Amino acid sequence: MLVDSHCHLDFPDFADDLGEVLARAEAAGVGRMVTICTKPSAEPAVRALAEAHGPVYYAAGLHPLSVGKEPTPTVEALVAFARHPKMVGIGETGLDYHYTVETKAAQAESLRVHIEAARRTGLPLIIHARAADDDMASILIEEHRAGAFSCVMHCFSSSRALAESALELGFYLSMSGIAAFKGSAELRAIFADAPLERILVETDAPYLAPPPHRGKRNEPSYVALTAAVGAEVFGLSAEDFAAATTENFHRLFAKVPRAAEEAA
Repeated sequence: MLVDSHCHLDFPDFADDLGEVLARAEAAGVGRMVTICTKPSAEPAVRALAEAHGPVYYAAGLHPLSVGKEPTPTVEALVAFARHPKMVGIGETGLDYHYTVETKAAQAESLRVHIEAARRTGLPLIIHARAADDDMASILIEEHRAGAFSCVMHCFSSSRALAESALELGFYLSMSGIAAFKGSAELRAIFADAPLERILVETDAPYLAPPPHRGKRNEPSYVALTAAVGAEVFGLSAEDFAAATTENFHRLFAKVPRAAEEAA
């Protein structure tokens, strides 16, 4: 079984054919999907989507690109979301200076709120990092010293230094379709040097489709294409890489039941 640890199934891109998308995911062996709520105002709709589809779970937070456009949730609000049985992660949150460096102080404040919610709930923090490696490493190290929390660096495509900082804290790196791009040899080398037990796979659908679908809408079934590249990176069979990353997912997202537990 494969897991798509990060997608956005509530986005308009899937409004017309979500059922078919989920059926293709099942056919590709994708047994679990975590759909990400990027702003608190969308949480009811994302929650309803997860409730309606057995393999789908969800996480909730305020994306850094939405900081300043929507109120930052309180720790208490995030903790309240986490009481739902299918809410399994905090975020995505993080820092993105590529488009919105003007909100960097507010992004850092929002990130720290999400970290505290991750501490209180025991759920993993889901980090988005873009063009902010030094600040990201600094905040994560400082906050982890103040109180431990678990975390995945979603769609990891940052520097080797940030990867090493995250791994030293016990965090996970998630491999997206970017790792399958022809020009991503350096990124693949970073993953190759990471411990296999800290690797997840994701699509970030509808974005970042791996070859041969690059430039088109991504969907959870395509996580199998990224996983095939991951298997090559680690010198494993597709089956062994799928088994390893699925085990990693369940270790981190411990609230998500395993298929065997559901069948029992």
